[in-house]
Amino acid sequence: MWFATLCKGRADAYTRRVLPSPAYLISDAHLGVADPDAERLLLAFLRDIRRDAKTLVINGDLFDFWFEWKRVIPRAGYRVLAALADLADQGVRIVYVAGNHDCWGGDFLRQDVGVDYLRGPWRGDIAGWVSHIEHGDGLRDEEDRKYRMLRVVLRHPLAIWAFRWLHPDLGTRLALGSSHASRTYRAKDGGSGLLKVAMRALAGDPALQLLVYGHSHVPVVERAETGAVFANPGTWLGDSTFLRVTDDAVELRRFRISLSGPSSDLLRREPART
Repeated sequence: MWFATLCKGRADAYTRRVLPSPAYLISDAHLGVADPDAERLLLAFLRDIRRDAKTLVINGDLFDFWFEWKRVIPRAGYRVLAALADLADQGVRIVYVAGNHDCWGGDFLRQDVGVDYLRGPWRGDIAGWVSHIEHGDGLRDEEDRKYRMLRVVLRHPLAIWAFRWLHPDLGTRLALGSSHASRTYRAKDGGSGLLKVAMRALAGDPALQLLVYGHSHVPVVERAETGAVFANPGTWLGDSTFLRVTDDAVELRRFRISLSGPSSDLLRREPART
């Protein structure tokens, strides 16, 4: 009996680390401060990918602020959460890698919405690519040094416990008031800092075939010297860009709605590693 339970546990862990194709990846929607049109476009995107999606990865900052009190959640983005729950009910695997704005999630996202919510990176097989997915905040050596110290405080269990004692209206107002700078910016370095970090990570891990960051709001698909691919879906906030990963390509696309209906423009495509 114990052996069967152990084997099942290992099989479940393996399954969580294998995400089927086609996989869609989005990042940095910042719901709660995003323009209503951006949220409507995201809802249209989630409806559109129901046709063929097997996997959806949200690589951080879906919300501009997310925190789960014991019996209360933020109001922003509830229609998107309902759409995600519908996708999960249809069998789409949804992985949610927390960003710097939504790293205080928990049981509601996992149990009520049905996503695999992670406060750290995801590593596994996505559409046949050995992959590492991480939001990307705090990774630059010098530029993010002060932020890394702040992040330790903000994510400390004691700080989270203390924040729970604030009334949700007050807590939300404080959080939104302090996040303006990081939600509206496109990285001043044009994304070169994260690109440098990514290329160094790929050079140090020859087994890795696909590395995905978000956070910089700069869409990227770039091949490393190892043959692996670094990709960033960019930001849904204003750009509505996303990644589509299959066994033979990593595609950077932009979602739009025209008179003929929803569609996506192919911005860049990288073939699979040979």
